[in-house]
Amino acid sequence: MAAFNTLKLSLVLSLLTNLGLLPETSKNSVGIFPPTCNRIECPSFDVVQVGNGYEIRRYNSTVWTSTSSIQDISLVEATRSGFLQLFDYIQGKNKYMQQIEMTAPVITEVLPSDGPFCESSFTVSFYVPKVNQENPPPAEGLHVQRWKPTYVAIRQFSGFVTDYNVAEEAAALQASLEGTAWSAAIDKSRKADATSVYIVAQYNSPFEFSDRVNEIWMLFDMEDEFLPA
Repeated sequence: MAAFNTLKLSLVLSLLTNLGLLPETSKNSVGIFPPTCNRIECPSFDVVQVGNGYEIRRYNSTVWTSTSSIQDISLVEATRSGFLQLFDYIQGKNKYMQQIEMTAPVITEVLPSDGPFCESSFTVSFYVPKVNQENPPPAEGLHVQRWKPTYVAIRQFSGFVTDYNVAEEAAALQASLEGTAWSAAIDKSRKADATSVYIVAQYNSPFEFSDRVNEIWMLFDMEDEFLPA
C-alpha cells in the first residue's frame, strides 16, 4: 500500500511545479527532444524551422481532454488544480470508468489578465492517447478539444516552471519571432481566436531534477504554400 501511495503521489504531482522552492537550471534552448517522450506517448510533430531562440513545428491532429477555464493569479496553482481533475479522470473517474495511460505534455493555455494582481484564465489539458482518441471517455467538468494539424512556435527552457519564468520565457519567444512571417501568422490567428495568448507545456515529474524540458507554445494557422522558403 505504501508503494502504491508513493506512485500515486508521483503521478498526481507529475508535470506540475512547486512554488519555486526547488532549484532552477538556467539555459534556454531549442531543438531538444523531451526525454519523457521516449517513455510515454506524446503528440507527433515535424520540425519546420529552427531559428534564433525559437523552433517552428507542425503538429498532426491531436485530441485533448481539458478543464473548464480556471481563474487564478497563479499559473502554478491553476495547473495544480486542473491536473488534479485530470488525474482523477485518467484513474477512472469518467463515464466509462476507464483508466487511461499517462501521456505528455500536460499543457496550460494562458489568457493573461490586464494587470499584475488580477486573475488570468487558464485551461489545463491532457493529451489523449491515440488508442482513446476516437471515443474519449466523457467526464463531468471536462471537455474534449480536437485540434486540426497546427503550427506551433516554441521556446524551450529547463528547470522548474514558476509564475515568473513563464512570463519571462513567453516574452522572450515573442521577441525572438519579431520581424518573421511566423510572428505575422501568430498575430492573425490570435485575432481570429482570442482564447489564449500562449501555452505552457510541461513534460517532467517534479521528482526529476535533470533533463527537464518545458516549452512555451504559440499556435497559429498557415497554409503550406505560404511557408517561408
